[in-house]
Amino acid sequence: MAPSNLEAGIDTNQFSPHEIRPDVEQAQEASDSQEAQYSVFTKPEKRWVIFLIAMAGFFSPLSANIYFPAINYLARDLSVSLELINLTITAYLICQGIVPSLVGDTADMIGRRPVYIAAFVVYLAANVGLALQDSYAALLVLRILQSSGSSGTIALAISVVADLAPPHERGKYVGAALYGPNTAPSLGPVLGGILAEKASWRWIFWFLSILSGLCLALIIVCLPETARKLVGNGSIPPKRLNRSVASYMSEPKASQNFPDHVDPPLRCPNPLSCLRIVFHKDTALVLVANAIFYMNYSCMQASLSPLLMDIYDLNALEVGLTYLPYGIACGVASFLVGKVMDHDYKVTAAAVGFTIDKTRGDDLAKFPIEKARLRSIWYFVSISTACTIGYGWTLQARTHLAAPLILQFICGLTVTGTFNICNTLIVDLHPDRPATASASVSIVRCSVAAIGVSVLQFILNSLGPGWTFTLFGALGAVTAPMLWVEWERGMRWRTDRLEKKGTVPDEKL
Repeated sequence: MAPSNLEAGIDTNQFSPHEIRPDVEQAQEASDSQEAQYSVFTKPEKRWVIFLIAMAGFFSPLSANIYFPAINYLARDLSVSLELINLTITAYLICQGIVPSLVGDTADMIGRRPVYIAAFVVYLAANVGLALQDSYAALLVLRILQSSGSSGTIALAISVVADLAPPHERGKYVGAALYGPNTAPSLGPVLGGILAEKASWRWIFWFLSILSGLCLALIIVCLPETARKLVGNGSIPPKRLNRSVASYMSEPKASQNFPDHVDPPLRCPNPLSCLRIVFHKDTALVLVANAIFYMNYSCMQASLSPLLMDIYDLNALEVGLTYLPYGIACGVASFLVGKVMDHDYKVTAAAVGFTIDKTRGDDLAKFPIEKARLRSIWYFVSISTACTIGYGWTLQARTHLAAPLILQFICGLTVTGTFNICNTLIVDLHPDRPATASASVSIVRCSVAAIGVSVLQFILNSLGPGWTFTLFGALGAVTAPMLWVEWERGMRWRTDRLEKKGTVPDEKL
């Protein structure tokens, strides 16, 4: 829950004299005796918020992947072709790329909490509709709504981390926040296969309805507003729409009478804000490198089921279980890579003689954040490239099933490391608009992945799995010189961009 206004300290200059009470004056004196903190949220409160946003981010990739085992059942029950059912998958992916651009800009404007609530209301309603529908038209429309409700949650999660965590410890929080999104793709097929096989495809959507309803209730009751434009470091009382139910119950009545913080002017969400970020020189290379690895990941996951069924003669449930090594690796990497990023930040700061401000947070305009974040990415890129190529040739040679699964596990570790590093760096480069910056990642990676998946089967039929994944591994290797250019010139490009803009984003706000 949000910290008490009296505990955090409040700028009483914004209130008229008759509104200032003695307890507030005492809080002001306590606040003036300390340096402003980056965030007044305590560690337990931060961990609870991270748990909520990780749970919320679980649903977008889960909904995409839990659907796959039900494809044949849906085609049979709705009397349509598999091609038409695949169109619902395409529509879902298109929304995954477009919707975050609207969600990110809106969240930076009106706050994280209202957007989370609106997104989950849409998502819950779509799942109930999907469980009840009996026509293909309803399936297509409701899948679009389902994607619209869940697709922005990952961008929102990264923005909340930027609100709460100063740069020197941001890595571990990004890793924890992305634990849900990183593990969901591997759990989805298993859950979907069990539900579709043992109950019916409708229970896939009832399951999502129940789980998302629980998440929505927790968000309404417990999730505080964290957007720094609205609440600063958490010490400024948000407007009523942005306050959690728990904050009304736990705070003294006197604090609930304080005037709302002055909000920025409302406007229509602008998806072009994300596109502008995409074309910044200091951002573009990171986005493209991240998108290439996301395409490799998507193609590996999309081809896993048909390849293993054909080569090893596995049934649907057995194939579903083969997704688990990758998911377990993603979960492990989410935590380990966060610690690596924080270590790299401290090592880089020491190397350049930069003093880390653990209380107020660092001014990244004066710090080579590109070198800090990319310090260890070369290990992930090189190992991922080698294992992707090896994975293809183990399938080509029809080795024991353990060989490709072990290589999948290693790919899961390294690809997740690359994702988390790139996602964190993108937010570091745009601290004034973290949700919009994170949404730009979705636009680029979903577009590139859609292209890769669309030609995947043609390449597999033409080249076989060995040369197909050699091609994907080579594309991964191409990202190394791209990231090296970012390492060398990124800070100079960032400085030029900020000078042209005429403003320097303040990490402390």
